[in-house]
Amino acid sequence: MRFFRLLKILFVANRYGLDQMVLAIAHPGIARCLNTFCFWRDLSRPRALRLKNALERLGPIFVKFGQALSTRRDLLPQDIADELSLLQDQVPPFASELALAEISRAYGRPAHEVFAQFEEKPVASASVAQVHFARLPDGREAAVKILRPDIERVIEHDLALMDTAATLLEKILRDARRLKARQIVAEFAKYLRFELDLMREAANCSQLKRNFADSDLLLIPEVYWEWCTPTVMVMERMRGIPISKTEALREQGVDLSRLAATGVEIFFTQVFRDGFFHADMHPGNIFVREDGCYIALDFGIVSALTEHDKNYLARNFLAFFRRDYRTVAKNHVESGWVPADTHIDEFEASIRAVCEPIFARPLKDISFGKLLFRLFQTCRQFDVEIQPQLVMLQKTLLNIEGLGRQLDPELDLWQTAKPFLERWMSEQIGWRGVLKSIREEAPRWARELPQLPRLLHQTLAKPEKNPHALLEEKLTRLAARQKWLAFLLCINGALTLTLLAIFYLSR
Repeated sequence: MRFFRLLKILFVANRYGLDQMVLAIAHPGIARCLNTFCFWRDLSRPRALRLKNALERLGPIFVKFGQALSTRRDLLPQDIADELSLLQDQVPPFASELALAEISRAYGRPAHEVFAQFEEKPVASASVAQVHFARLPDGREAAVKILRPDIERVIEHDLALMDTAATLLEKILRDARRLKARQIVAEFAKYLRFELDLMREAANCSQLKRNFADSDLLLIPEVYWEWCTPTVMVMERMRGIPISKTEALREQGVDLSRLAATGVEIFFTQVFRDGFFHADMHPGNIFVREDGCYIALDFGIVSALTEHDKNYLARNFLAFFRRDYRTVAKNHVESGWVPADTHIDEFEASIRAVCEPIFARPLKDISFGKLLFRLFQTCRQFDVEIQPQLVMLQKTLLNIEGLGRQLDPELDLWQTAKPFLERWMSEQIGWRGVLKSIREEAPRWARELPQLPRLLHQTLAKPEKNPHALLEEKLTRLAARQKWLAFLLCINGALTLTLLAIFYLSR
């Protein structure tokens, strides 16, 4: 089967002139000769459009790869990145008979015995799964997500062929090595395999719901764990208006300007408060309730950030908002993202040339896609390493741009985000951050201090070949540790008293 799949891929690649695109870079002369020989091909359309059409012809997995590829504007020419970003997530559904058969395999009994009611016609279809509505035996309405039959085998075949193609391209083209073609395929494969496990997606959904349990900004469906398997996910049915239907939202009395600002707040809350964010926030995955509350769907792609990543991003965002480009440049050098011998003045000037024109302008006049593209060009000039953990963040930022333009072209994203980031940074490094650190560290200090006499006794009682020398060495270490711990406790006490005094005096 893999052989015939390879033949189809080669046929489609030849028909849309993908070989000509590659050879035009590596061997322009050979490309012209090949194009003359294959005179029957129509290559008059732009290369980016031909690439998009070829991916659509090859099927949903290649479409998804094109979507993932479109987020890497740091690696792709702008025309190709722009065209690939237009790929839609909707694909033809698979037959209802196959969906019913998958339910029978998952539960060991037919759908009519599992659900009180099951709608055989799907309501949504994507690359790896489709959704049906159903009613549980206890009367609750549910949405049932079913993995495409045999999708794992098809995906593994296509991923193996993609990896082979990327390897060949890296051997032939120097640009392919610079673009890290195999790394891109591996990154895509990782997230795609995550999406094939619906239990993982259910866990992502459950975590996001806990994060926003007390929030009136974002609504997450409840997962019905009793009915979840790796190939079938059952969750609460959500009702709302797709965020792309702006006229319907206006008719319901939803304030689109407020909705746009709320979307920005939700994004920054996920990133900086939780470090865990929905990384596939395109319009097809977001509904809006009549009262203006967001409803998130499809949790196959989420991403997480460490505390170091969050602090680094917050410092850079605030520096950007304050037009402090020198701090941005220094942050990149201090984090090791650029070589230590980088000239700060030159790096600062390049960043200023990219960012300065966009400030004090409404969102409708700003293209974050183009801004990111220019920033990545500048980063390449200074050998900046794009961090893998931030790729999904870049993708989500582009989605936020699209939503903002759609809902409120006059939205000032900078002014909307700045107060949130300043408040978050105050909580991290201000007096609230100090109190938070003391609360987190105090239990550890309380555990370690009483252990010092026992550790000293163990050291004295343990026989050694040279007990006097070893005892002296350990006593020295213990004394140093005691002094350090006593110093920390003194600092802790002083900080606590100072903060309490400030608190009472300010009342």
